[in-house]
Amino acid sequence: MIILFILGLLLGGVAVIFALENMAVITVTFFHSQITGSLALILILAICSGVLVTLLLLLPESIGNYFKYKKLTTEVEKLQEELRKQKTLTAFAKTTPPTPEAIEHIEKGSVQTPL
Repeated sequence: MIILFILGLLLGGVAVIFALENMAVITVTFFHSQITGSLALILILAICSGVLVTLLLLLPESIGNYFKYKKLTTEVEKLQEELRKQKTLTAFAKTTPPTPEAIEHIEKGSVQTPL
C-alpha cells in the first residue's frame, strides 16, 4: 500500500513539473473547430482520449473472456462431481460387489451407499 502511495506522489510530481514546463498557449484545429489551451492540457487530453479509445476497443474481448471463464468454471465443477462419483464407485467396488440400487444411489450424488 505504501508503495502505491509513493508511486502516486512521484507520478503527481512529474505531472506538476510537466505542466509547469509546458505553459505555452497553443491552438489545435480539428474539423474546423479550434481548441485553445496550454500545451500540457492539450497533451493530457490527447493521451486520455487515446486511453479511452484503447479501453473501448478491448472491452468486447474482455466481456467474451469473462463468459468463457464462467462456462469453463461450470464445466470444471461438473467434471469434479463426475470424478467424485467415479472415486466413490471405485472405492465401493473394491470392498463389495455393487448392486444396481447402490450404483444408482451413488450416481444420484450420495456419498453413502444404501444399507
